[in-house]
Amino acid sequence: MAEMPPDIPTDVPTAARVYDVMLNGKDHFAIDRQVAEASLKIMPELRDIALHNRAMLQRVVRYLAAEEGITQFLDLGSGLPTARNTHEVAHAVNPDAGVVYVDIDPIVLAHGHAILAGTANTTVVTADIREPRAVLDHPDVQARIDFTRPVCVMLVGILHHLADDENPGRIVEVLRDAVPSGSFFFITNFTRLGDAPESMDLERQLLEQLGTGRVRTPGELAAFFDGLDVLSPGLVPLPLWRPDTPVLDASTIDVRFMTGGVGRKP
Repeated sequence: MAEMPPDIPTDVPTAARVYDVMLNGKDHFAIDRQVAEASLKIMPELRDIALHNRAMLQRVVRYLAAEEGITQFLDLGSGLPTARNTHEVAHAVNPDAGVVYVDIDPIVLAHGHAILAGTANTTVVTADIREPRAVLDHPDVQARIDFTRPVCVMLVGILHHLADDENPGRIVEVLRDAVPSGSFFFITNFTRLGDAPESMDLERQLLEQLGTGRVRTPGELAAFFDGLDVLSPGLVPLPLWRPDTPVLDASTIDVRFMTGGVGRKP
């Protein structure tokens, strides 16, 4: 782990570090491993789900950079910038692409500065996406993102850490109104599998140990794309979004539990 600021509590878990555990990373504390292990007991597929989420991120960023000419990526609730993250995929297509990672966890900033040293056109910002206007106005965001040109706004696996009373739909609206026509939104969220007990048990566990967790219905996810033109194949389980290889079994929990899509602002 990169050297941490001395005032970061090591006994409070964060979504970014729990996700790092799921991705087999090394930048987390014992408390984060405890939350991850408790979650895996409820839904052992969570580690595969995290990997599906990262794989879709790579496909989406590659597509938008190569096929849609997007040169700016605002990755909100990004978590730790571990292997094959947004900047690596975007820069493989266009080394001049600008990437801003935003996360509330100060460890993301500390670690990001360490691994991004010498990486051009990429920065990390500590900010709270629950205050989207403040994120957009942050000087480091303003320095890297030109909001007169199309940008990809990424809300990948973060909205399910916002409760309904935090009004995630309004957050998306503010962001949507701030970007120009031709911009894209890339959103993924835990998805309720009917009345499957795993969905509700996981939501309870996340709320109890992490303090955040909201498994949403497909309709609730679709509402985040209001005002956007959703790209084919629509809002689908993550492995089914333009897969690089055929998905042989789309009925399993690891395939179905998280849904996402990409929408274009007309």
